[in-house]
Amino acid sequence: MPIYQAIVLAAIQGLAEFIPVSSSGHLIIVRRLLGWNELSPGQELTFDVALHFGTLLSVLVYFRRTWVQIIRAALGGKVVRFSEAAGSDQSLTREEEREERLLLWFFALATIPGAIAGKLLERSAEDYFREHIYLIAGSLIVVALLMGWAEKVSRLAKPLTQINLADALIVGCAQAFALVPGVSRSGATITAGLFRNMTREAAVRFSFLLSTPIIAGAALLKAHELRKEGLPAGMQAPFLVGVVVSAVIGYGTIRWLLRYLQSNSLKVFIVYRIVLGIVVIGLAVMWHLA
Repeated sequence: MPIYQAIVLAAIQGLAEFIPVSSSGHLIIVRRLLGWNELSPGQELTFDVALHFGTLLSVLVYFRRTWVQIIRAALGGKVVRFSEAAGSDQSLTREEEREERLLLWFFALATIPGAIAGKLLERSAEDYFREHIYLIAGSLIVVALLMGWAEKVSRLAKPLTQINLADALIVGCAQAFALVPGVSRSGATITAGLFRNMTREAAVRFSFLLSTPIIAGAALLKAHELRKEGLPAGMQAPFLVGVVVSAVIGYGTIRWLLRYLQSNSLKVFIVYRIVLGIVVIGLAVMWHLA
């Protein structure tokens, strides 16, 4: 794999994994359009591992304080919350402490639907879903329409610490649909969060935090496969580039999106998804990409 391909694909992964536009859909579309489909199964697996580890690093580093406080609270430790605005830990009320102690268990439960779907539909996701460009384009458009509907009806009233078991399970079930390229894991979970009346920031934070165990699990499974297969010749440099570029761009994307959605809606992503879906259908018809 040429280094320039590794840089482009890792940059796409770092951006689209967290922006609600579908990283898997974009990677498939770009590879089809540019004819970058010549990788062997071993090379493909190696680069997938690199991208997974890169995006995992970005979300772990960005939310390191949040994860420490969530785990500490769940295990009965002192409950505080780090305030990015104040740059320090803030004391909580008794009710906020109780809610904070439940977050880790809600994340654990929300992970289950996606993990089950990933196990049951792993082969379909890797083979059938990825081969159908119209499915990807249709998913881009359908989720955009759902996202627009969620924006319209959501009360945007529920912060992260006020989510309940039903919220966690519904968002977790939405995450399972991300196995279909074009759906977008963040797009599905953010949309579900809005339907549950979360604030945009809460929906995005829940989505990003929920991505941690899913991405970690996928990375470890693929790394186990790679260990059995061995690292293909010539893939050392693309592997390193994939990890570093996707991690750096992923971190910057998380930081930007959280700030952007404090005062903006998802409209730009909704429009982008619809336009991209229509363009992909048009290109598929003209160039027989399907």
